This record gives sequence, structure tokens and C-alpha cells, in this order.
Amino acid sequence: MDKNEEKKQRLRLSSAQVVPISFLLAIFLGTLLLLLPISTAPGEYTDPLTALFTATTSVCVTGLVVVDTYAHWSLFGKIVILILIQLGGLGIISVTSVLMLMAHRKFSLRMTVMLHDSFNLDSLEGLMRFLVRVFRGTFIVEGIGALMYMPSFIPRFGAKGIWYSVFTSISAFCNAGIDIIGPDSLIGFSRDLPVMFTTMLMIVMGGLGYIVWFDVIHGVETGIERRYSPAVMFRRLSEHTKLVLVLTAVLIFGGAAIIYALEFGNPGTFGGMSAGDGILNAIFQSVTFRTAGFAAVPQENLRESTCAFGDLLMFIGGSPVGTAGGVKTVTFFAVLLNAVSYIRDRNETVIFGRRFSADTVRKAAAVATVSFVISLIMTVLLIASDGLSLNDGLFETLSATCTVGLTRGITSTLSVSGRIIIIISMYLGRIGPISMALFFSGKGSDRNKVSFAQGRFIVG
Repeated sequence: MDKNEEKKQRLRLSSAQVVPISFLLAIFLGTLLLLLPISTAPGEYTDPLTALFTATTSVCVTGLVVVDTYAHWSLFGKIVILILIQLGGLGIISVTSVLMLMAHRKFSLRMTVMLHDSFNLDSLEGLMRFLVRVFRGTFIVEGIGALMYMPSFIPRFGAKGIWYSVFTSISAFCNAGIDIIGPDSLIGFSRDLPVMFTTMLMIVMGGLGYIVWFDVIHGVETGIERRYSPAVMFRRLSEHTKLVLVLTAVLIFGGAAIIYALEFGNPGTFGGMSAGDGILNAIFQSVTFRTAGFAAVPQENLRESTCAFGDLLMFIGGSPVGTAGGVKTVTFFAVLLNAVSYIRDRNETVIFGRRFSADTVRKAAAVATVSFVISLIMTVLLIASDGLSLNDGLFETLSATCTVGLTRGITSTLSVSGRIIIIISMYLGRIGPISMALFFSGKGSDRNKVSFAQGRFIVG
């Protein structure tokens, strides 16, 4: 290999490095656009930190904001924010790939591998077809969501209701939690069943993951064709899909039951509602806690115990290969099940008659550990910077690192250093702390060529 070729090899970035850089570039471009006077409602310049914060929360589909989105930004600014949300939800690499596909450009092997890593897939087979289905499915679901919002929004807001419906649908599906309806998120719609149901549906659809979508669609089509019962259809789904569906149902409805019990009689949240409205809002809170960021009740009025439970739901997040944040349901379950398997003296971690591979369990443990450490460090820094209580600081930081977007009325009051801490937290949460670690780690392929003697260490 000559010197020029060797130099090119060193400069070539891996997919673990391209993904963080692509998000940085999108944030930088979004910040520049939001700095323009045309982006604000008064037609004035926005300070750089506010523009950077808004661009980051949009690209990282978090939802924490330091200015009211509906009032501060002009129509142009809101369109920029919506595009950034869509980019962040789908992933920069996948959007670039579709543009290349539309331009009839061929994909290099390197680009294909980056797409594979971006979607966390097991195989390169059928990747382009998968990508096209992702985009088609995304736009169809977002379009259906917008149509479902319109009967509620158009009578209330007039023609603007169409725009509000489109924005809210995309924001909900991408789990961004940013809205342009007013200063109080969806609190004014806490008793509006169609709006609440549509928002939950969009959040869950985005959080399930595309692999689950396509497996369920294929299973239902095959089941109808062969006249299978619903139970048989479920059994024939892949083990990943079955696990995601079961975990999602347990977390939503189990979480709702706990939240309702904790908030029962609280005049600041469910206390003044009927039993039906209280249950609806408990389910909504359970859904939005795990990654969405829309609020139907004031989060600062939640009891301390509810916030602590919400911290756990935020950390778990949604499911893999979707728009949700957190460590992901399957990741958390793999770590938990591995501990249970060890306690029960089982050599393998098994669910639905299938075992998790050792590499999968190691990856799950690494993701959960690094995410926990990053969240803990950022919480300590935020508390030290802004003098917050432990509950408020942890809630705000987990909301950022897990790209949730809920706040107890703290985000807009943060100091400059506090806002910078949250910006870093949102960025790390979206690209994943593991991706950032890989960014600096290099290939490391030679590190496994040396085998060390086993040491004697005591744990537990």
C-alpha cells in the first residue's frame, strides 16, 4: 500500500464516526437557519444559544425548549424545526440514502454498511427495500395521524388546524414532543379522547420500531390468507416482535396502573377528573414518559413518587429501530433477564424458547451501563450548575439523555451552563453514548488477538 492510499485509509471514517458527525452537521445547519431574523415571529435575531438549543432538541427529537415554539418562531422557523424533527426521527444517514436513491446513484459498500449500522440490522440483505418501506410507512402513518387530528383541530383553530395537525402528527410519530398549539403542550386537551388517542397512537407507532411493523404486517397478511386464529398469528411472529409487543403492553398498562395509583386524589393532576378521564390521562402519562414529551397534565404537579417512577420509564424508553429514545425495552429486558438467569443458575438467557446471544447480552449491558453513567454525571453537573433538587435535576437530565422532552417547568429557567449541559445530554442521548465511545475508540480489531490469563476477581 502506497503512502497516499494509507493516508486515505486513515482519513476514512467508520459508520460509528459518520453518524455522530452527521447529527452535528444537521444541528449546525439548523442553528444557522434559526439564527436568521426570518425564523422568528418578531423578525429579530435569536441569540446563538437559544438557536443551538432549539436545533439540538429538534434534531435529537427531544422536545425540551427554552422559548415557546408557537410564539417565538415564525412560520419559516417552525418549518425548519419540523424538517429537523423529521431528519432526526428518520436518521440523517437514511435520509441521505433516500435522496441518493431518488437521484439514481449507486450505493457503495461503505454506504450500505453505514445504513446497516444505522438501523441496527443483522443482515445487509434487502437493505434498500427495507429503507424504502421505512420511508413509505413513515409518511403513510404520519399522514393518517394528521387526518385524525383535523376533526379536533380545524373546528378549534380554523384553517390553521390543518398545519397544526401535520406538525403535531410528525412530532408525535418522531417522539419529539414539540408542539405549536400553545404554551401548555396538550394540557388543554386532557379530556379530549380523539386528540389523546391519536397522540398515543403516533407515539407508540414510532416507538415500536420498523422491524416490528413489517413483521406484524407480514404475519397478519399470511394469517388472513391461511385463516389462522389471532393466537396462531402471534405465535408465528419473530421472537423479537413478540417480545417488543409484550413489553410495550406491559409498560403502557402496568405503568398506567402505577401512575394512577400514585396520582389518585392529587388535585394538581387527576384529582379533579372523572374516573374515565383519570385513567385516560394515566395511560397517556405512561406512554409519554417513555419518550414522547407531550404533557397532558402539569409535570411540576406530579408527586415525587410519580416522578421517580417516571425516571425509570424514561430510562427504559421505546423499542429498537424506531424513533424512540432511552436504552430501549429489549435492552433493559435483556439485562434484567440475564440477572434473573444467573440467580436461577441458568447458563443461558432465554425467552419464548430462544436464547439471547452472549454478544447481545454484552451489548445490552454496555448500553445500559454507559447510559446510566452519562445520565448520572450530567445530573450531578446540572444540580451543581443550577442548584436544583435531586428529583428535579434527575428528571430534567433523564428527559434530555433519554430524548423524552418532559420538564417540571425548569428548562426555560436554566442558566447558560445548565443549557449547555442539557444540549450535550440531548446529543449524547440521540446518537447513543455507545456510538460516541466507538467514535473515539477506533477499530480496535487487534485488541482481541491477545488472550490473557484468567484472573481471580471477587464480585457481589
